[in-house]
Amino acid sequence: MIEPVDKRMATAIQAYIDNLSKPKGSLGRLESLAVQIALIQRTLHPALTHPCHILFGGDHGIEREGVTCTPREVTAQQMMNYAQGGGAVGMFCRQHGFTLRVVDVGVDYDFDHDRYPRIIDRKIAHGTRDFLYEPAMSADEWHRALAVGAEQVDACAGEGANVVSLGEMGAGNTSPSSVLMHLLLGIPLQDCVGAGSGLDRAGVRHKLEVLTEAVERYKKVKGERLEVGEATAYFAGFEMAAAVGAMLRAAERRMVVLVDGFIMTACMLVASLLDNAVLDYAVFGHQGDEDGHRRMLDAMGAQPLLNLGLRLGEGTGALCAYPIVESAVNMLNDMDSFDHAHITKYF
Repeated sequence: MIEPVDKRMATAIQAYIDNLSKPKGSLGRLESLAVQIALIQRTLHPALTHPCHILFGGDHGIEREGVTCTPREVTAQQMMNYAQGGGAVGMFCRQHGFTLRVVDVGVDYDFDHDRYPRIIDRKIAHGTRDFLYEPAMSADEWHRALAVGAEQVDACAGEGANVVSLGEMGAGNTSPSSVLMHLLLGIPLQDCVGAGSGLDRAGVRHKLEVLTEAVERYKKVKGERLEVGEATAYFAGFEMAAAVGAMLRAAERRMVVLVDGFIMTACMLVASLLDNAVLDYAVFGHQGDEDGHRRMLDAMGAQPLLNLGLRLGEGTGALCAYPIVESAVNMLNDMDSFDHAHITKYF
C-alpha cells in the first residue's frame, strides 16, 4: 500500500523556498519540483542517494505482425550491449552517477551468463504471445513480472538508493503502450499510434490496422468491462509489467521515481490506476517525440522536465532530466536566505 505524501507540509516548504534570496517564484519549475521531493522525504533538506537505473528487457509477440521496423533480435543484441556499458543508457548512467541494472524479464534469447554476468536473469518466458490472437501473458505471468520489478527496486534500496529511474528494451513495445493509452484514457486509437522506432507513413497505417483489429477482438471477448490489471496483462510486455511493479514498490518505499518516455509513461498510467498515490512520487523526465506521449502526459496532468525530441527509450530521457532534479534539491540545501545574506526581503 502506497502512502500518499502529506500535502499539509507543502505550505511550510513553500514558505521556506520563498525566503531564499531570490524573487518569489523566480526559479519556476525547480520550486514545485523541490516541494515534491521535500514532501516525498518529509524534510526541508532532502538528499538524493545512490541513484539506480533499472532497464527491463522483453520481446513481444505482436512484433511478428510487422508493427515495428526493429527486428526481434535487436532486443537481445542491445541487452548484451547495455551489459557491457554500451548504448546511450550506459553513457548517461556513467555521466550522472547511476548504478545500472540490466534485467532480462522476457527476451527471446538465452544469454550466456558467464559471458554477460551483468544481465540479471529473471526470464518469465521467451517473449509474450501475440495479442492479435490471444492474451500476451497469463494472470500468473503478470503477477510474476510485477514481482520482478518490486524485487529489483528492493535491491536498489538495499544498496542505499532513494531515487530510481526506469527504462526498457523490447522491439514493438510502442504497440501495447498505444493500445493501453487508448483503452485506459479513452483517446481515439489513431491519436495513440505513432512511428515508434522509425516506421514510415505506410508502416504507421499498417500498425494502426493491426492494433485496431487486436482491440476489436479483445472487446469481443471481454465486452465493455475493463479491469486495469487484466487489460494490461492482455497487451503488455514482460518488461512493461516489471516496470509497473517497480514503480509501485518504489513509491511504497518513498523513493523518487523518474519516468522516461512513451512506454514508461504508459506504465506509470497503469500504475496510477492501480494505486493513484504513486503519482506523488513520479517525476516525468521528458516529453518524447511521439504525438501519443504528449497526449498521454496531458491526460495525466503531468509536467515533463524536458522536451528534446527524444524517442530512444532505455530510460535516457529520465536520466537526462536528473541534473534538474539535483538542482531542485541543491536549491533547498545550498541557497542562502534573505535573512542570512542580509538582503531586504522586498515582497
